[in-house]
Amino acid sequence: MAELFSEVDEELRREQLRKVWSRYSGLIVGAAILIIVAVGGWRGYQYLQAQKAAQAGSAFEAAAALADQNKHAEAEAAFTKLAATAPRGYRNLSLLRAAAAAAKRDPKEAVKLYDAIAADGGFSGAERDLARVRAAGLLLDTETYQNMLQRLEPATAPEATFRHTARELLALSAWRANDTAAARKWLDMISADGQTPSSLRSRAEALQALLPPVAKS
Repeated sequence: MAELFSEVDEELRREQLRKVWSRYSGLIVGAAILIIVAVGGWRGYQYLQAQKAAQAGSAFEAAAALADQNKHAEAEAAFTKLAATAPRGYRNLSLLRAAAAAAKRDPKEAVKLYDAIAADGGFSGAERDLARVRAAGLLLDTETYQNMLQRLEPATAPEATFRHTARELLALSAWRANDTAAARKWLDMISADGQTPSSLRSRAEALQALLPPVAKS
């Protein structure tokens, strides 16, 4: 008797499935096709992205080789061309390298390129700070301390990646401007930061020794 009931139940389930398939077969097949197309499209997208990354990597290596050969104008042009079509990572790195190549032949042009990077929200905070520091390094001998402060102060924050170099540049700029108080401020920040590289700390101590002693009250 139990077997009979099982057979009846099985037949009912088959009948229900036939009705569902009859009513919704088009939707089911359509959904399956959409899933297959979506998966295929995603795989295709991943393949194209991998191809683009490989091509960008090869182009970047070629441009870097030009820079290593001191062909700075050619390297700058190659990096700039690559940045126009490369994925974001290679784009950002290429623009930074283009500015570095420009610095070898035309520091003023390089400063413009670095300033454009520092103002571009498509770069990470660390990349923008690097651009600020590189531009300030090119301007150290000619820019006023106040202008250097305006450029570099955002890069001196406690968690900023390039804060050590930014502080050193500001200390040097203040020292050149005979602003002893500002120079001491940045040198003290360098000394107080436990993560300051030893070589930079030594340079800061040497500059600190050149400052007049603090007046006693």
